[in-house]
Amino acid sequence: MQIQDRTDPHHVAVIGAGFAGLQAVKTLDGSGARITLIDRKNHHLFQPLLYQVATTILSPSEIAWPIRRLMRNRPEVRTVMATVKGIDGGKVLVEGGEPIPYDTLVIATGSVPAYFGHDDWPAVAPGLKTLEDATQIRRRILLAFEQAEVEPDPARRRALMTFAVIGGGPTGVELVGVIAELAHRTLRKEFRRIDPDETQVILIEAGPRVLGAFPECLSAYAQAALTRMGVDLRLGQPVTALTQGGVQIGQELIPSATVVWAAGVAASPAAKWLGVAADRGGRIAVEPDLSVVGRPELFVIGDLAAVPWAEGTLVPQLAPAAKQQGAYVGRVIKARLAGQAPPPPFRYRHAGNLATIGRRSAVVHYGKVKLTGALAWWIWGFAHILFLIGTRNRVVVAWSWLWTYLRGQNAARLIVDPPDGKD
Repeated sequence: MQIQDRTDPHHVAVIGAGFAGLQAVKTLDGSGARITLIDRKNHHLFQPLLYQVATTILSPSEIAWPIRRLMRNRPEVRTVMATVKGIDGGKVLVEGGEPIPYDTLVIATGSVPAYFGHDDWPAVAPGLKTLEDATQIRRRILLAFEQAEVEPDPARRRALMTFAVIGGGPTGVELVGVIAELAHRTLRKEFRRIDPDETQVILIEAGPRVLGAFPECLSAYAQAALTRMGVDLRLGQPVTALTQGGVQIGQELIPSATVVWAAGVAASPAAKWLGVAADRGGRIAVEPDLSVVGRPELFVIGDLAAVPWAEGTLVPQLAPAAKQQGAYVGRVIKARLAGQAPPPPFRYRHAGNLATIGRRSAVVHYGKVKLTGALAWWIWGFAHILFLIGTRNRVVVAWSWLWTYLRGQNAARLIVDPPDGKD
């Protein structure tokens, strides 16, 4: 696509201020383009650490940053907080505002929890994709213990002290590990009528093992570590029903007052906006330069893009992949604007897989390197701190982790009622 000479700056609209969209805007610095960054939230969120907000280790402000502050030194960037409802005729349609025209459009709207057609399940088992999700889950976890302290019925008390996480990927493993430590370490001396050691933490995975994307030896290590922490692993057992009473696996009903969904994600509805085909997960096929097939002015990146990878697989929906795609598209657009040759086709550089198991152990897989235990935990922490924005947040998060590591005390244990008084 050749950019023609013009007097007004080329306008690039970017939908989504996640890892991919923010990196695209960052890379476009100095391009001469006018940029509009659109997001339905006013903050950029470090999603890999959401589970630590949900489990009282970190506060929301430690993993989120106002978008306007991030763009304060970029006068060519306009930030718009709005919900996109469609794309039509070279314009982005937003709720409650005027359409936003564009010359080039970058769509980086991410993903949402996938419930596989069970529309009633989110109310019972919230996913973990936003700060609102994390604070809601944190509230449910802490309220369960408070309600158990005053509950006279033993059966109801057991249900309140039973926490079920569905999905054995990194998010599920990290969640159950911290919940188990919260119950068995942090809270054990703080209640008088209940014994937090009696808490039951259950991890339910339809596949044969947890951390299915990791080598079997690391998966086996994680399973053994979780078992030692008291986590009840239910492997090879898909969920058949979710109700207010708990989780059903086959004919077995597990009474649980707190259920969390970590069993998969689906792409945002951007394919419907564009009127293009998508795969089962909602991801859109793209050209080697990450543009939409037949639409060189449209780019799709991040969790939304179906980018071929090794052995017939797709590039994983991970933060490093999103950042790499955002940087690549930024370079493509800059080359077009400068009338230069485009960069070579996008090639994903895998940064490895990491997952924590509680506050003192982790698994790391990078190529032939396979690490477990405390060393893997420190590597995991260092890698995540590097991804955080700003020195202050890096210092605060590092201190919170060190304090939790040494003292076993979680700082963010406030129960705050939602605005409507309902959960």
